[in-house]
Amino acid sequence: MSQRVTIERIREKKKNGEKIIVLTAYDYPLASLIDRTDVDIILVGDSLANVVLGLESTTQVGMTEMLHHAKAVRRAVKRALVVGDMPFESYQADPSMAVVNARRFVEEAGCDAVKLEWFDECLKVAGDIVRAGIPVMGHVGLTPQTAQKLGGFKVQGKDAAAAREIIRNAKALEGKGCFSVVLECIPSPLAAMITKKLSIPTIGIGAGKECDGQVLVTHDLLGLFDRFRPKFVKQYVHLNDSIQEGITRFCAEVKKGQFPDASHSYAMEQGELERLERQNK
Repeated sequence: MSQRVTIERIREKKKNGEKIIVLTAYDYPLASLIDRTDVDIILVGDSLANVVLGLESTTQVGMTEMLHHAKAVRRAVKRALVVGDMPFESYQADPSMAVVNARRFVEEAGCDAVKLEWFDECLKVAGDIVRAGIPVMGHVGLTPQTAQKLGGFKVQGKDAAAAREIIRNAKALEGKGCFSVVLECIPSPLAAMITKKLSIPTIGIGAGKECDGQVLVTHDLLGLFDRFRPKFVKQYVHLNDSIQEGITRFCAEVKKGQFPDASHSYAMEQGELERLERQNK
């Protein structure tokens, strides 16, 4: 098995010009599969709300759900760095609970780090969590938990003033001790500029190829989620179609009495069967 990925290894990748690969996972089977690949970081994302729980917004998922799924992921992962995505209620609704909830991700769920999105009190919260000894991944640009304040789910930093603000936020998170920062839905030139300015790795999602790494929601990549697809998502396979085809074939075989056949059923010794039949006449 490959060596366990650490925070220091993630930092080294930027220094060495090696790309960092990040995917989401919310359960044991998928996390186990991802951990067998070259993925460096597995994010237990609050996208759980949309792609697994069928909710409309990531703000609708809380600590109970996030810890439940983070524990399942941790049981599967032996190599990758596991990052718990702090939900809205855990630090934005009540910033005073941020450190307590970050500790729960580490101590109860076994996560190696936590991620938090930019908001009004982000710098204080990030600093408090880092000082508590918990590694933090920041997140600037489009921040889904506060998307409505940003005018909805759209590209951020398109004008110079807005771009400068994102640069300042990213630099400030670095200053507070974050070990990396996600850049979501910002113009590629802006992401390239931030990546050059920061000593910590940038992880892009809809931010172009110049970032130090890339993250996607795994269900999007695999074609397992079709309620909506952002422009930045590339589907590498279309598992929804394969799964539906398999289920359709199962339904047809059950209706026709073709499943289960002898090869998928358990037999009984003839003598025992005859004895049972005599006893139950």
